Amino acid sequence: MAVVNPFRALRYADSAGALDTLVAPPYDVISPAQRDELRAGSPHNVVHLTMPDAEEDAAGDLVAWREEGVLVEEPPAFWAVAQDYVGPDGIARRREGIVASLTVEPYATKTVLPHERTHAGPKEERLRLLRATRMQLEPIFLLYDGPAPAGPPDRAPDLEVEGAQLWRLDDPKLAKAFETKQLLIADGHHRYETAVAYHEEEGTPESAQMLVVLVSTEDPGLEIFPTHRLFAEPRRLEGERVEVADPESALETLTGERPAVVEVTDDESAIVRGDAGLLDVQLVDTLGHEGISYTPDTGEALRRVYEGEAAVAYLMRPTRIEDVFERARAGEVLPQKTTYFFPKLISGLLFHPL
Repeated sequence: MAVVNPFRALRYADSAGALDTLVAPPYDVISPAQRDELRAGSPHNVVHLTMPDAEEDAAGDLVAWREEGVLVEEPPAFWAVAQDYVGPDGIARRREGIVASLTVEPYATKTVLPHERTHAGPKEERLRLLRATRMQLEPIFLLYDGPAPAGPPDRAPDLEVEGAQLWRLDDPKLAKAFETKQLLIADGHHRYETAVAYHEEEGTPESAQMLVVLVSTEDPGLEIFPTHRLFAEPRRLEGERVEVADPESALETLTGERPAVVEVTDDESAIVRGDAGLLDVQLVDTLGHEGISYTPDTGEALRRVYEGEAAVAYLMRPTRIEDVFERARAGEVLPQKTTYFFPKLISGLLFHPL
């Protein structure tokens, strides 16, 4: 049973500056150059907290910002969130969800399901930051089956920036809508496991809370995009092969339940189909991970092969969310970057004190 509740959010005060100078993408997609640019844009940009020089700096900033009125506290509430975006495919969409406080649980309870592997380094770094700040600084992205229990109210948003809008929802009954739900981590595996580890250390009701955005799998704006694989050294997939002249067009024709990808080298392209029962990402995963890199951009994948930066590319179809949920419920952990949910959630709109 998922325990989901309203929470007392911290947010930037209007006097802190223009909101677009204060928010940022999640920490794990920000380059060093982008971090420096965001930090230079405002002394209060969220990256001062999410990507500090030292964890103690972030903790000190939080104390100072609260004392100076840069951050203000909201009454307990859920929040509706909407993001208007144009996907990598050029199609405009609107994705809606609910921002809430989730009581974290070990994966063994099957309330929250992972679908990707994690690595120790990022979790150790995030745990040090959580210990120092005692604050959930960024939401993670969770999915659930069934219709959404609430949507954005018919009024002006309380917060708005970069295509994202937020509305307070003063409806504590929303918690009951998630009591029977299993939740799938769409984005934020490292942070979820960090939150579980932190609660195991602290053992208080407050330490068990996590900032999350809950999105229905039925939301029309929810879309998974593919992440193509590239290898620095030559690789060749085993399977049924059909040579093709145009790899991009071939990718668009891939259908059926059998795994299928488009293999591209500098002198040939082919559709490769594997045995039934595997996902496309699992088929490519049989090649291992040495020298692998990733891109969601088909044109970028082809350019890197044709210009000699990579020996081979595997163009992928998007993984279906029902396949991810099915395997997560069965306890399977899928290869890294099985899913690419776009857009990323924006960091800096709301914070969750612990």
